[in-house]
Amino acid sequence: MSDPLRRIDALVEEDTLPTPQVRQQLRLAAGLTQTEVAEAIGVKRLAVAQWEAGRAQPHRGNRRAYAHLLRKLAAKHPDAATEDAPDEG
Repeated sequence: MSDPLRRIDALVEEDTLPTPQVRQQLRLAAGLTQTEVAEAIGVKRLAVAQWEAGRAQPHRGNRRAYAHLLRKLAAKHPDAATEDAPDEG
């Protein structure tokens, strides 16, 4: 998604997820580990790693919980919610 408004819409839709790169940027901006995110959602750390790498997508309830977390992180760290944010990883 190159249009900023589409990226914003994706962040606020109930179960729409931003790109894997933005997912990771939001987590890093919040100072969270993949393990912390996984524990909050109720999945294994490997699941979060795969979601951030774009190799897998969360299913139903996990997707909704993950999207909710990412929306909260985007609200706290709006600069990290763009594809142009520097790679911190």
